[in-house]
Amino acid sequence: MKKKFDVQTIIKTMQSVLPTGHESIALHEPHLKGNEWNYIKQCLDSGWVSSAGPYVDHFEEQLAKYTGINHVIAVVNGTAALHTCLQLAGITEQDEVFVPALSFIATANAVSYRGAVPHFADCDEKTLGLAPRKLDSYLQEIAEVQSEYCFNKKSGRRIKAVVPMHTFGQPVDMDPLVDVCQRYHLVLIEDAAESLGSFYKDSHTGSWGLLSVLSFNGNKIITTGGGGAILTNNSSLAAAAKHLTKQAKLPHPWSFNHDMVGYNYRMPDINAALGCAQLEQLPGFLEKKRLLALRYQEAFMNIKGVKIFKEPDFARSNYWLNLLLLDEEYATYRDVILESSHNLGIKVRPAWTLLHKLPMYQNCPRMDLSTAESLERRIINLPSSAFLIG
Repeated sequence: MKKKFDVQTIIKTMQSVLPTGHESIALHEPHLKGNEWNYIKQCLDSGWVSSAGPYVDHFEEQLAKYTGINHVIAVVNGTAALHTCLQLAGITEQDEVFVPALSFIATANAVSYRGAVPHFADCDEKTLGLAPRKLDSYLQEIAEVQSEYCFNKKSGRRIKAVVPMHTFGQPVDMDPLVDVCQRYHLVLIEDAAESLGSFYKDSHTGSWGLLSVLSFNGNKIITTGGGGAILTNNSSLAAAAKHLTKQAKLPHPWSFNHDMVGYNYRMPDINAALGCAQLEQLPGFLEKKRLLALRYQEAFMNIKGVKIFKEPDFARSNYWLNLLLLDEEYATYRDVILESSHNLGIKVRPAWTLLHKLPMYQNCPRMDLSTAESLERRIINLPSSAFLIG
């Protein structure tokens, strides 16, 4: 007989980790206590506030140094970065692109912007991200390789790429995924939007894809207000990315000549100034977020029916969002916990609605998604701001 699930114990345990005296505790807020005011004032005083100026170049250089990836191109948001990556990778109309069903909608939307078809893949409960071995088994059933091109035998369309997303900052198991991509001739593009500061086997996320992306939205581990970045070790692609995101304008002192359809995606200097100040504080943010994750893990260690998600042995997570995972038999209590927490001002949230359930994606191809569907029922994201640890 199933034991009665004690929602109040869950709430009290959550409260025991969080600071007192707050009327409301958000899921994740920016911490702006460094050089933000100084750098933005310098930016304003100089007049360089738009898409040219010293801060955006410095931000790119510092990100490249931190991640160990050779080239960084700063853009207006992570979605724009992903859209650009898909274009540079040659994704065209009616190509199929594998994306995880458990992801923020931008991952699938960027595929749609190219006229391509999202093909939804299942997740691995050990990483929360795309499951490479399950994808391999699925491809053995539905894929056919012809002259180094991969085709879906059921739809007849070319399968062109895989876009794993490092969910809530937890790194995907990349080695087996790289192997799958090589054997089926699939382009690998990493959606590392949530994983700045996360490492897989001692290398920063984004190091395995032909291209990868970061996001610096207001709720990310560091913020530029709105912003994102394209990362690559390929010099030619980096040059193409910078050209494409600057309206494909040819350099000239006064003439406006463009050689292709480009995008107004370049990050403004004033946003990059904010990012430079935030990046200086990243090591401290990571230290505090790891300590917060440890406190959650210790607090919930002996609570029946739930667990706090821990990074796998091969990874070091930024713990962007901490995760309370209900046992399957208690999944029906998820919404009770969400409502009770919100009534107390604790702004927990569930996982995103799985992408294949959204009206515009219901008819897209998909593999068995049983793990993603289970995770969706059971996930509760906990408040994870760095400043919650004093």
